[in-house]
Amino acid sequence: RIVLKVLLKFHFIDRPGSWLNAFIKHRFFHNIVLMVQCTVVQIQSKAWLEHESFLNKLICSMTDLALLFFGLMAVFGVLNALQTMINQKSFQLNFPIKGIIQTIKIVLCLIFGLITVAIILGKSPVLLLSGIGAISAVLMLVFKDPIMGLVAGVQLSANNMLMVGDWLEMPKHNADGDVIDIGLTTVKVQNWDRTITTIPTYALISDSFKNWRGMAEFGGRRIKRKILISTSSIHFLDHKDIAELKESNLLVSYLKEKIEELEVENTKLDLNMTCKINGRRLTNIGTFRRYLVSYLEKHPQIHQNTTLMVRQLEPSKEGLPIEIYAFTNTINWVDYEAIQADIFDHIYAVLPEFHLRAHESPIGHDIRNISMNS
Repeated sequence: RIVLKVLLKFHFIDRPGSWLNAFIKHRFFHNIVLMVQCTVVQIQSKAWLEHESFLNKLICSMTDLALLFFGLMAVFGVLNALQTMINQKSFQLNFPIKGIIQTIKIVLCLIFGLITVAIILGKSPVLLLSGIGAISAVLMLVFKDPIMGLVAGVQLSANNMLMVGDWLEMPKHNADGDVIDIGLTTVKVQNWDRTITTIPTYALISDSFKNWRGMAEFGGRRIKRKILISTSSIHFLDHKDIAELKESNLLVSYLKEKIEELEVENTKLDLNMTCKINGRRLTNIGTFRRYLVSYLEKHPQIHQNTTLMVRQLEPSKEGLPIEIYAFTNTINWVDYEAIQADIFDHIYAVLPEFHLRAHESPIGHDIRNISMNS
């Protein structure tokens, strides 16, 4: 107690992150002092008692076991201090350090158990080791999960598949959130609803999962959403429509170039343009798509160095899908949702300017109105 008090008095308690603090926190010096006490007891026993006496043998055996136990605890303290210091660093090691430390602890516990049995029986540990082969199958069965977890941890780190802090999505295990711990046998994921899902480490190798780290490193998040257009509202643009749309700063250059291109091509073909199905003409849906491209290209919160397009998908009974495919310049979830919502607010608001309608299935209120009017 005197040694520990002196040690605790002079250690740098106000220096967080120091090795000395880590050793004291994990009781490394406590166990070392207890080992010294056991050694003193054993020396005194041999000095004052007869060597062959039962009491001397009992005390020596007990102190040997105590030395072995406190030595094991001291090694555990060093390993825990090492893990603590690594976790406190600003960088993250691409290595399953916790799983490796847990594996070392299991191996040390097996060695401790073997030597303990040898001390109690008064036999050499080498003789007990010869019988390990006979029970290896049992050991493999008992420690199946730790062995599989260790192998999976090494594979995860070697292939740079997962690290603490990554956003992991694994629907099979209802996991969708940040990885907060990678252990020898389990991986803990804190979901966005603040619940914690525990996944077997080996399941990350045997099953598929989605890691969103690439999105975070890229610095942008994808917008991939569609709007359904009623096909009955699609038509050719007449001169009046074109004149109105030319007032838009985002369309004036496009309309000018496109009209000149169509006039040249239709003139070469010498077509009767009084018939609307002859030649090439501007449509409200095509012009609408071009407007959206120009709108996204001018948007200050859309990443301009990645894929950006407005595409037309296969029509269905629900209408013609027009999909927005672009990336925001932020990965913050709240900001991302706000940017996406603002874009689609604008899209729905400008639809009438192109004489387009969004598709909506009839609801009970619509059916009642039809019934009352009829």
